[in-house]
Amino acid sequence: MENKIPVSVIIMTKNEEKNIRKCITSVSEFAEVFVVDSGSTDRTTEIASNMGANVVDFRWNGQYPKKKQWCLDYLPFQHEYVLYVDADEEVTSQLAQEIRTTFRKGTLSNGYFVGFDLVFMNKVLKYGHRMYKLVLLNRHKGKFLDYNDLNASNMWEVEGHYQPQIEGDTAVLKGSMVHYDHDSLFDYFAKHNRYSDWEAVVRSNGAMSNLNESQIFIRTFQKRIFNRIPMKWLVSFLHSYIIKLGFLDGSAGFHYAFARCMYYWQIGIKMKEIEFHQNQQQRMKLESELRKAQEGI
Repeated sequence: MENKIPVSVIIMTKNEEKNIRKCITSVSEFAEVFVVDSGSTDRTTEIASNMGANVVDFRWNGQYPKKKQWCLDYLPFQHEYVLYVDADEEVTSQLAQEIRTTFRKGTLSNGYFVGFDLVFMNKVLKYGHRMYKLVLLNRHKGKFLDYNDLNASNMWEVEGHYQPQIEGDTAVLKGSMVHYDHDSLFDYFAKHNRYSDWEAVVRSNGAMSNLNESQIFIRTFQKRIFNRIPMKWLVSFLHSYIIKLGFLDGSAGFHYAFARCMYYWQIGIKMKEIEFHQNQQQRMKLESELRKAQEGI
């Protein structure tokens, strides 16, 4: 254990037997690994337990905290810093070594962003939109904020597309993680259909404009601009495929940019649907109040 990286890894799972083995293997240099499972019916927990991970059962009660914050609140960590890794992600050897070196130096930031190499259509995308997530943090200095999203249909127990709020400084690591975005294109589109339901709700109620989460400075600026512009679907395609040179990734780069475009198109029309139902409910409420007033005359 003296040679292990003094960080507790959190892997959140549900029916991930296809991915869990390579995910746990990628974090073998870390001192402690928790697999927090949401009722898997396949061999996920069996494989994780056999590989030496601490398997913890999680059942969401439909309220806050959601899963990531619940882990910070209740897991019996042995270390001050935690690293979130999704089951369909892998920590590269370069990133693990960078984290080891960072801890040996001793001067630590309270949170670290990591860039992701996306595998789409069996190709590692080198260009296009690059995702950064704050996945390594001091658990005493970070918190996932409660968004107003419990009424988002088809969303689940894990926090959506937002970062934790970090008290103090953050930094960006040079190493990357690999993200295998789906088992199949069906899974990819099903997942993003659920996410677009969630994002339509939080954009409609204003929660997406809450920028209290920690972000890379340029990303905060970009989000402020993006939240205000129309035709987000078109802007997202041009950003991924043209501005960020996604066309250099060939057909996979085009299809990824187009899929990202369609994601924001879904959000847009779902927001219109939400607005329609809200107006309809308001109209029915006013008609009901008017009838009651007339009956009282």
